[in-house]
Amino acid sequence: MDNKTLNWRDKLHEVIYEADTPAGRLFDIVLLFAILASIILVMLESIESFDNKHHDFLYVSEWIITIFFSIEYILRIISINKPTKYVFSFYGIIDLLSTIPMYLTFFFVGTHSSLIALRALRLLRVFRILKVSRYIGESNQLIKALNASKAKIGVFLYFVLIICIILGSVMYFIEGADNGFTSIPRSIYWSIVTLTTVGYGDIAPQTALGQFIASITVIIGYAIIAIPTGIVSSEMTKKKVHLNTQSCPNCSYEEHKDEAEFCYHCGTKLN
Repeated sequence: MDNKTLNWRDKLHEVIYEADTPAGRLFDIVLLFAILASIILVMLESIESFDNKHHDFLYVSEWIITIFFSIEYILRIISINKPTKYVFSFYGIIDLLSTIPMYLTFFFVGTHSSLIALRALRLLRVFRILKVSRYIGESNQLIKALNASKAKIGVFLYFVLIICIILGSVMYFIEGADNGFTSIPRSIYWSIVTLTTVGYGDIAPQTALGQFIASITVIIGYAIIAIPTGIVSSEMTKKKVHLNTQSCPNCSYEEHKDEAEFCYHCGTKLN
């Protein structure tokens, strides 16, 4: 492969995968607006009266956006040395799922049953909203904080589960089937709904003791509901090393420091 081709691929990779250059930022902004426009089109299409009146406009607009995303998907594949790294990545799968529905409509036309399948396939387009998170730096920081906190959150959820089982079992024996607590699993469902302060009201304690326990459960719920937030916030406030948006042209690894010259994952020289 000659240098001209390599330079062309390097420039394309820099625009598509990175946001530290004017061209990269412009590409991300255009793509962000295209994603938001597509989401709006999906929502408008679900309004039957609006779809009946503007069906042709919605159909043509959706095809324009689909073609745009198809080109983006192909460019992402050809601009890296290991396309499978992108194709089978989280965002690669999301990009594919959000693009194929319009193409699949060619195979689901002509009968009533196929029209029902078509409507289901169109729902796949809502996956495009997940692509928005790619262009929001804070979302990446939140994901990293959640990942760093998963052990603590796991222990916390296990503790909450134990409380729900205990409270559900107690309420089952106190209230009984006459008051709607027909089984321990159903009583545990009540304890989860009450502990999270949702309170659907489909099951409610009738005895004085049961109502007292329900009150304590709600108070406990308010007390523990902020714990996961505190755990994640603690991780987010820790001093982090600044990372740029530079993506390796070989393996697509992204977490590089500003002064990095080579990929931390495969050793390839960065642009």
